[in-house]
Amino acid sequence: MVADDFGTMLLRIEDIDRQRSKPEWEAAIYDDLRWLGLDWPRPVMRQTERMAAYDAALDQLWSDGLLYPCKCRRRDILAAASAPQEGAPLLGPDGVVYPGTCRNASRAGSRPEGVALRLDAGAIGDLAWRERDTPRRMNGATFRETIGDVVVARRDFGTSYHLSVVVDDAVQGIDLVTRGADLAEATPVHVALQRLLRLPTPNYHHHDLVRDGAGRRLAKRDDARAIASYRDAGWSADALQARLRESRIAP
Repeated sequence: MVADDFGTMLLRIEDIDRQRSKPEWEAAIYDDLRWLGLDWPRPVMRQTERMAAYDAALDQLWSDGLLYPCKCRRRDILAAASAPQEGAPLLGPDGVVYPGTCRNASRAGSRPEGVALRLDAGAIGDLAWRERDTPRRMNGATFRETIGDVVVARRDFGTSYHLSVVVDDAVQGIDLVTRGADLAEATPVHVALQRLLRLPTPNYHHHDLVRDGAGRRLAKRDDARAIASYRDAGWSADALQARLRESRIAP
């Protein structure tokens, strides 16, 4: 709901990944939220309509010497990170921490198109943000070791989740980001981008995930039950919310 006491809930359609963005899935978001009694200001921001803003942010980072092009594929990264002399590969918010294979690629000239662009973690200093009003910190050395040079522009998207949400949060004046605990590891990346782009850092709240009886989080790829299935089975919105408050296990 849009409520003065609790702030304003903003709905944003994050559709830069066209393969995972279908009209019927978007329609289900609207239907489910309305059924739960939520409302939001219109028009809804759509990321595919904001590519110029993401390009401008990438141009700024490139001109500051903070990005470099990367031609590595997933299998190349895994092979390099799994080499015997490297030991077991470290996992960060985007999977295996990048071993820096392309870090010495040329950064001269204008920003290249059609290639992945990585953020040089060597430029990341100490970070600070608030989680549920609790101060959190990460020093630059830890960022470089456990997160590394993340992709901020994919070759197929021209941007990334990390870059897009940081730019959008700033332009929408977001002061509290509420999202699932599965995205908590991405927060240092976003705080780093906010600092480098000279944008404000909001507060963060990462809520617990709804899981099945085996402890696995519910996700579309696992054919998890949609909210609509409870509605069709005769549940009321109040009953479903009460059930979720009673237990983190899906009803």
